[in-house]
Amino acid sequence: MPIISIAGGIARHPHHRMEHPINFSLEAGEQLAIVGPNGGGKSELVNTLIGAYPLLGSEVTYDFSPRSSSMASDNIRYMAFRDNYGDTAEGSYYYQQRWNSQDAGLYPTVAELLPEGGDPAMREKLYKLFHIDEMLHKSSILLSSGEMRKFQLTKALVGNPRVLILDNPFIGLDADTRRQLGHLLHELVLTTDLQLILVLTLPKDIPPYITHVVTVEGMTVGEKLTREAFISALSGKDTPHLDEEKRQRIASLHTPEQEVDAERVIEMHGVGIHYGARTILDGLDWCVRRGECWALSGENGAGKSTLLSLVCADNPQSYACHITLFDHRRGSGESIWDIKRHIGYVSPEMHRAYLKRLPAIDIVSSGLYDTVGLYRRPRPEQLEVCEWWMDIFGILPLRDRDFLTLSSGEQRLVLLARAFVKDPALLVLDEPLHGLDNRHRQCVKDIIDAFCSRKGKTLVMVTHYEEELPTCITHRLRLKRAR
Repeated sequence: MPIISIAGGIARHPHHRMEHPINFSLEAGEQLAIVGPNGGGKSELVNTLIGAYPLLGSEVTYDFSPRSSSMASDNIRYMAFRDNYGDTAEGSYYYQQRWNSQDAGLYPTVAELLPEGGDPAMREKLYKLFHIDEMLHKSSILLSSGEMRKFQLTKALVGNPRVLILDNPFIGLDADTRRQLGHLLHELVLTTDLQLILVLTLPKDIPPYITHVVTVEGMTVGEKLTREAFISALSGKDTPHLDEEKRQRIASLHTPEQEVDAERVIEMHGVGIHYGARTILDGLDWCVRRGECWALSGENGAGKSTLLSLVCADNPQSYACHITLFDHRRGSGESIWDIKRHIGYVSPEMHRAYLKRLPAIDIVSSGLYDTVGLYRRPRPEQLEVCEWWMDIFGILPLRDRDFLTLSSGEQRLVLLARAFVKDPALLVLDEPLHGLDNRHRQCVKDIIDAFCSRKGKTLVMVTHYEEELPTCITHRLRLKRAR
């Protein structure tokens, strides 16, 4: 009997239904990848598998033998995409909260959130792999996006589940951790009865220990193929690029009248950031000049997002540091809004904060005012600009969709359009391609290249993947984690 099986499954709620009834099985010994484009239906399938979306006239069947419990809740662990950014279901999280150390005491520590029990050897192995000992007494709100992913992976694995479902487990991790996690998952499937279901947007991320692949696109669950058959079917497919008409539209945009022409866009001298005994940045000197395009890299917890929070005036410690933005020394009388109106920004923290039941067009429009949410109605000509950028990113059909009903990849594209909508002098993109499929990743890279081909446009971009960088990169800065 299959571990998990669905025959002709139709979701009871119309909003969760696929285009065709679901036929799916996970057999004993199989390690499965579910792949497909953004908005294709991967999350709907997984939520059906775990019982979150009840079926009409049938049910998901499970056989977790030789485990004693037959309950899905006891045997299946699912780490969803949003789990990578932490639990914000209580709604008290706000965008700049991670950098406001006085709020740290309001949130439990990593040690308090990790479950007790489980296999001691597995716990020790996970703690060593993810450097969990260094995080145990750290407030969960202070974790970087990479550290949060490591914490969530540990929480999912330490309970020794029968089936582990991981949504894009490798994104957001530095190269060394990605490699070690791959080795650990491989070891677990070889030495235990654990069965994996990896939900992936990129076929290249399918590890060699995956035995079968199911493609989900157009809200339709495809047939299960062996990994070899799936890879063979992929060969010869070209990666699409941004069409030339859109590229020309971006490159020929008129420079805004309020565009700053400062020579020193970012300048820092001896910048240090400390939270109690923890040092994040120490004695950093950095200068970004107008028209330069920087790649910012470093291992998880090295301070990349903290550095960007200083640039975007989201970190209260920035006013105690020697920082010059657009040729103006920080703290010389400018407001936070004077700074932000020249910057377009997207980050994991922003994605985490946007739990807004608003139409996608309103999320994009909020970028005009640098707010999380829309509190001022845009003028008709401003709405046209928002629709223009949504069209560039290929998401204009999502204009009136509730943001929270979109897939994680579609949400990321909406937030990217939000970052570009005011045609900023400085683009600050913190892991902007998280969760995007091949088509959208390449198109976003092309959009960045076209945007930065214009005179005076400046870019700072964070990524752990060299292949995610656009061709316009001219400079690099690598941060090292303070020990």
